[in-house]
Formats: sequence, C-alpha cells, structure tokens
Amino acid sequence: MSTRSVRLDDEAEEALGDIISRTGLSISDAIKQGLIEYRKLALATTTRKPADFFKDADLGDGGYSIAPARDSKQALKSKLASKRLR
Repeated sequence: MSTRSVRLDDEAEEALGDIISRTGLSISDAIKQGLIEYRKLALATTTRKPADFFKDADLGDGGYSIAPARDSKQALKSKLASKRLR
C-alpha cells in the first residue's frame, strides 16, 4: 500500500465533502470508492473499437457512399463517366 498526496480544486473539495457528509465514509474510503467506480467506467469506454463508433453514427442506409466498398472501383468509373457526358 502506498501513500499519495493529491491536490483538489474547489469543486472537487466540495464534492468530497458532500460525499463524506452524506455517506459517513472517511476521506480515504471515499476516494478509494471513487477510483474503483471510475476504473469500471474507464474500462467500459476504452474497450470500444473504432467500428463501435461508426455503428453509433447513424448515416442511414449505406451512409454517404455511392456503392459498397467492394464495388467502389466500378462505382467511381460510372460516376466519372456520368459527369463526362454532361
């Protein structure tokens, strides 16, 4: 077990005081519980992969693409050909 020295700003000091008065925990126990809960949150958010982000972004059916990626070369040729005919 190690000892840490931590500086708290006014907002954090007020939050800690509120937690201690409402729960009856010691300062040390309140901080320990806060770290344990934050670790759960941090682990949940850091396990997200970039693909998870894009699943949440609603781009609609097919997003903004003109064709699926596997057909992108042909779609690009068709798109350029249609612009050339104008």
